[in-house]
Amino acid sequence: MTIAARGQTDVGRKRDHNEDSFLVDEGLGLFIVADGMGGHAGGGTASRLAVETIQSRVRVAREAEPELFTSPAPLEESSLREVLRDAVESACQNIYQAAQGDPALAGMGTTVTAAVLAGRNTYIAHVGDSRCYLVRRGRIYQVSEDHSLVNEQLKAGAITPDEARHSRFKNIITRSVGFEADVAVDMVGLEVDPGDRLVICCDGLSNLVDDQEILEVAGGTSLEAAPGKLIDLANERGGDDNITVIVVHIG
Repeated sequence: MTIAARGQTDVGRKRDHNEDSFLVDEGLGLFIVADGMGGHAGGGTASRLAVETIQSRVRVAREAEPELFTSPAPLEESSLREVLRDAVESACQNIYQAAQGDPALAGMGTTVTAAVLAGRNTYIAHVGDSRCYLVRRGRIYQVSEDHSLVNEQLKAGAITPDEARHSRFKNIITRSVGFEADVAVDMVGLEVDPGDRLVICCDGLSNLVDDQEILEVAGGTSLEAAPGKLIDLANERGGDDNITVIVVHIG
């Protein structure tokens, strides 16, 4: 298996600063999108701390147990899942502690959607409403599940999918990293195939560009051009939030 990835972020058309952070680390096989919240200083600080902490913890784990990455166990047996979960939990604690020490950062938090790949094994850690999609053989699958008020209403049958797309509550999330000292991290494991692509993005993209359009761009555009083309689509439709996209190609 080979991995190639490209990531890009943009402030959008309505915001005066960018609170998103992202990581493309092909050497670690680690890819992260974090969408921060909590004021002008807090959101950017939270997302940056999340990315830095997760990368550091995964790197330490690889140095201690390189076989986790070079000779991975079967998907359901690998402890890499717990390495990634622990890394996100550590990020949560670091962000929370940083906020306690600085009133300007009080209440900050961030979404986190992180994927780590080792051979065919892929693990996704997810908190919030940033997303991970799998593009495979002309189809797109949303791997993560939004932790949002609108998604809770949708699952309960209180609103329709169309109402969800246009809800004024669609930016309210029900879970974030760092707002409290601990967080429940959703974990998903899957086996990737050659030709698959992963798309990791914040809601600045998914609120304005639908799944079919993401499929068409991510599946039918060069890896180098895909993130920028998706960002352009979101900006053409108003760009009302920061927009961050990573596209990962499995060769």
